[in-house]
Order: sequence, then C-alpha cells, then structure tokens
Amino acid sequence: MNKILQKSLLPPLLIVSGSCMAAADLRTVVDTSVAPLMQQQGIPGLSVAVVNKGKVQYFNYGVASRDTQQPVNEDTLFEVGSVSKTFTATLGGYAQAIGKIKLSDKASQHQPALAGTVFDRISLLQLATYTPGGLPLQFPNAADNAGAMLAYYQHWKPTYAPGEQRLYSNPSIGLFGYLAAQSLGQPFNVAMENTLLPKLGLSNTHINVPAGKAGRYAQGYDKNQKPVRVSAGALDSEAYGIKTSSQDLARYVIANMHPDTLEKPLQQAIAATHAGYYTVNGMTQGLGWERYPYPITLQALLDGNSTEMAMQPHKVNWLTPAQPQPANVLYNKTGSTGGFGAYVVYVPSKDIGVVILANRNYPNAERVKLAYGILSAMDN
Repeated sequence: MNKILQKSLLPPLLIVSGSCMAAADLRTVVDTSVAPLMQQQGIPGLSVAVVNKGKVQYFNYGVASRDTQQPVNEDTLFEVGSVSKTFTATLGGYAQAIGKIKLSDKASQHQPALAGTVFDRISLLQLATYTPGGLPLQFPNAADNAGAMLAYYQHWKPTYAPGEQRLYSNPSIGLFGYLAAQSLGQPFNVAMENTLLPKLGLSNTHINVPAGKAGRYAQGYDKNQKPVRVSAGALDSEAYGIKTSSQDLARYVIANMHPDTLEKPLQQAIAATHAGYYTVNGMTQGLGWERYPYPITLQALLDGNSTEMAMQPHKVNWLTPAQPQPANVLYNKTGSTGGFGAYVVYVPSKDIGVVILANRNYPNAERVKLAYGILSAMDN
C-alpha cells in the first residue's frame, strides 16, 4: 500500500510498494545485490533508499541489533560517519548566506585563540576543502578531546603551503564547522540540531540521539563483530557525528536536488556545497560533497572513493572563480565509524539518488558497486 509523508516545505515523499512492475524490477536488482553483500561482509542490517523523480522506495534487510533482533526499517538510526561533513558544509554555507562568514575569511578572524598562528594565513575555504597544508586524517590521541583541541591548532605547522595539496582530514573540516557555528553565536550541536536540521525538515536526524529514540538507534559492529558505537573526540560532531535514517537521508537528497523548495539562505547554502572549488584526479571538490561528470564509469567512481584518495596528499587545481553546478554531474559521499558504513549518491539532472546505510563498516568499494548498479538500473 502506498503512503505519503508530508513534512516541512519539501515535496512529499511517495513510498512506493513493490506492486507495480517498475518497483518490482528495482526490488529484484536491489535484492540480488544486497543478499550476497551482507553475507560476504557480515553485515547484520542494511537499509537502502532509492530516490526517483520525487518517489522514494525503501529496501530494508536484517536486524538493527543482534541482541534484540529488531528488524531494520527506514526509521532505524545509523551512524553515517563522514556523510556528516556534508551537513557541516551546509551549515557553513548557511552562515555565509546570512552574512556571518565569508569562505575567503582567515580562520583566525573567527577564533581569537588562533590569532598569531598559521591560521592567520589559512582560509575557511581551505579548511572546508582539506587544503590548509596537511592537517592529518585524525587528531593525535593526546589532542583528541575538546580541552586539548585549540592548543593542537595553535602549535600545528603545515607540511605544505595552504591551498596546495588536498589531504582528507577530520581536523580540517571539523574546524571549519566549529568556526561556522561560532559565527552564528551557538555551539555546533545547537546550531545543527536547532537551526539547520529543522530548516531542512529532518526530524529523525540527530547528533545526540534523544532518549525517546534510543530504541531506533542501531547497534554497530566492528571488524571482529563486537558491538560498538562512535566514541567522543575533538570535533566529533562536526566531522562524523550525525545519526540518521534512510528516510531522512532520502529527504536530504531531495532537498539537495530541489533546493528551490527551501528558504533563500538554504538555497544559497546548498549552491555553495555543490560548487566546484578545485579538481583532483577526475573529481571536483565541493563543500562536503564530491562531484563527478555524469555519466561516469564504475572504475572512475571507485577510484575517487579509494583508500589512496583518502589517505594520500594530492596536488589540486583550483577553479577561480568557483564553478557552479554544471548540467550533468553526480554528487557522492561515503562515511564510516567503527561499526557503521554509509554511502549517499545522487544525480540532479536525472532526479535520481541512492542512500545505503549499514550497521557494519565494510569497504567503500562494495558500497559504490551496489549504488552504481541501482543507479544504472534506473537510468536505462
């Protein structure tokens, strides 16, 4: 039976049953891909949302917790890891849209404790696009807490000239989110949960899962199949702290493909996240989102989401001025925590997208292959 969900200013999500031929064909594609994947990767539970021209079909598999055997559904909350960076980027875009920051601002303009440091020469844009000069993937253990964070930045020395090399980094975009929230006069968690998420119409997306929704929060499982959930760390909320459902992420995808349904500052914020700031190895870096020409080969998408791209520095070619969203492009972002794996991909010109959430961290390549197969089936 079909049902309509209506929230916020976005178009309603139409949840399609498997009764029509197109939906049944899509279910065959998803089922035949997901079953072997879950078995091979030891994934307890997985939720897929497929967005196609405003319609959303959900495919739910397995359990949210092995202990409770609660089945996964489209309201199950998953940790989405670095997909959180796209929310952080949108918050920064929103701060810019209402005149609180400019991406060209130097970081120290928004945090007096950074004055007189290298952050007098590093822009907010460089922080948001992983190009401040070699901030690492993670904070060192001694600095991975709120009390030690600012001292770490005060003493950090770049390896490269700012803007020269892309090195994917939680401390980089994390600091961008922290400073953007400061410009709004709020702690990051407050700015995200009380301002941005409600404006996006996302009522089942959280940094701190409310007690009343604890039963929806899936249990993650590590590489040894031990129960695990994300632990606190410096700028954890900004870099990898979002917990959400496939239904809310589908709504988020629709907002990104149809920003005209949102208030003007959010339209401008999403445009800022979709703009291309530089190119590197066939990928164009947005804010949070990573962009590719579409159509795209599977290999190109696998290369762009490879370990080498995440772990090694890469020389960048800046686009000056930033390039607005072209006609035919694909946006994507992977995300992982110790016990969860997420992937979001969408093609605005085709009005299609895929969300994949799992309560185990499994290889990015397997997520990309699954999503690519689904997108290909829809775009035939």
